[in-house]
Amino acid sequence: MLKAGIVGLPNVGKSTLFNALTSTYQAESANYPFCTIEPNKGIVKVPDSRLQKLADLNQSQALVPAVFEFVDIAGLVKGASQGAGLGNQFLAHIREVDAIVHVVRCFEDENIIHVEGTVDPVRDAEIITMELALADMDSIEKRLARLNKGRKGAVKEMVLEAELLEQILPIVSEGKMVNMSDFKEADQKQIRMLQLLSTKPVLYAANVKEDELTQPEKNPHFQALKQFAAQFGQVVIPISAQIEAELGELGAEEKADYLQSLGVETSGVDSLIKGAYDLLGLKTFFTVGPKEAHAWPYPAGMIAQDCAAEIHSDISRGFIKAEVISYTDYIASGGEKEAKEKGVMRQEGRDYVMMDGDVVHFRFNV
Repeated sequence: MLKAGIVGLPNVGKSTLFNALTSTYQAESANYPFCTIEPNKGIVKVPDSRLQKLADLNQSQALVPAVFEFVDIAGLVKGASQGAGLGNQFLAHIREVDAIVHVVRCFEDENIIHVEGTVDPVRDAEIITMELALADMDSIEKRLARLNKGRKGAVKEMVLEAELLEQILPIVSEGKMVNMSDFKEADQKQIRMLQLLSTKPVLYAANVKEDELTQPEKNPHFQALKQFAAQFGQVVIPISAQIEAELGELGAEEKADYLQSLGVETSGVDSLIKGAYDLLGLKTFFTVGPKEAHAWPYPAGMIAQDCAAEIHSDISRGFIKAEVISYTDYIASGGEKEAKEKGVMRQEGRDYVMMDGDVVHFRFNV
């Protein structure tokens, strides 16, 4: 299961947000740095209105949404790459996740301390970026020293690794994140295997006050962070961690009333979950029937036989074909039987590249 890690400076609302994302209260939230040491982990359900519509058409008894894992990692501070604030331990936790959700404080409140003394989201974002890059610089230099020692007799893969690391080293030495799109697709795969911190995709969660949520553009801190992130093609999602924590304690009807009173249609958590899902490169296919409507996450570009393995290894092993209907055609037709009669159900082989929203029935024989 792919993981998104929540990172940021201490005391910016990470644990409060994590609790809201996972609807649990297992992450301690307090007004002092490093109240989280060991990372908290939680499974997050992906909101997807398509699932309910498919369930309604099939009168499914149960709905099973797509899920992925969020990890709440303790706050980093300036100097973390040199061990400050238990930094080495926390950086190791970031290395284990597939994408980074960087929570940045974008509100003023003299009652909540800031580890740097003032609220400055661009400075805060740069601190974390710098620490991730410097940690990579150190590990790359050590790795290159080992690779270059035996380079004459090195195998092709080791030579390629050394060449890629030599391209990355000047970037991280300047305290910058690596833009993966600057590398060929084959090289990107090799780079991901290196588990470098500065190559992980990032989105920003701008933690704003309750009254700024509907019009975050009026918040100068939010605007500054958005301009900073735009340089690197990164997304900024406004969210109020405190509101989300309060919403987590309400029932569905009370939640809807509260959101309406705030002047927003959906929870900021929903936007953040969808943003992290996209950041992880995940798409969704569906299996539906009277027992359940099930949303299955899969990495973009995965073929049908491998998607079948997401359900059960036997289905992949005995794969015969996939009967596929696009979500749009399924809804427009009114169900599987009608879609088949209209000729919009397709028979696809094991190498078919699955598309987001495909409604699938796998035929197999073991």
